[in-house]
Amino acid sequence: MLNLKVAVLQNLFVLILLWQSTSIGITSPRPGATLRGQVEIIGTVNVPEFVSAELGFGYSVNPTDTWYVIQSLTQPSEAAVLAVWDTSAVTDGDYNLRMRVLLKDGSVQVILVEGLKIRNDQPVEPTPTELTPTLAVVNSSAAPTPVPTPTRMLELATPLPDNSASLTTIEVYRTFGRGAMIALGIFLLAAWIVRMRKD
Repeated sequence: MLNLKVAVLQNLFVLILLWQSTSIGITSPRPGATLRGQVEIIGTVNVPEFVSAELGFGYSVNPTDTWYVIQSLTQPSEAAVLAVWDTSAVTDGDYNLRMRVLLKDGSVQVILVEGLKIRNDQPVEPTPTELTPTLAVVNSSAAPTPVPTPTRMLELATPLPDNSASLTTIEVYRTFGRGAMIALGIFLLAAWIVRMRKD
């Protein structure tokens, strides 16, 4: 009887650990990012029932649900470059990135990164910083010298790096789900131990 209890406990802990170590997600690019040229798509596809995955993109307004394939994946990956997306081959605009993961039971899990802005052909808009003062020396005996008009100094806007501490809605739900599953597992384990002690 004791061996059975130990085996059940070991299996429960192994299941919890396996469930925690598996995940599917895209960490880069982040939702709303502005993309140019070659863009690395970094993410994780690490599930035991993995069959294949497909990375694709579609317009942000996509009433026909049309998606264009970037890369097909046949192996699980953990925090790796899943594909390199050449955004210069795509018309500037707003897009969504999608990863579809097919599992052995026939189910499909979908991850979306929304609001990506491809801006290869559009120049970065300059922002005015300050006026450059102009010094004019006036000689009272000579003809008046025209005073040049102040000119604006322009500099290109530098995009800010992505906030690595931000969380997507999917990551929040996934973390909440993991916590709920762990709490449920601990509760079941405690209930089982209390019941075994009563026997």
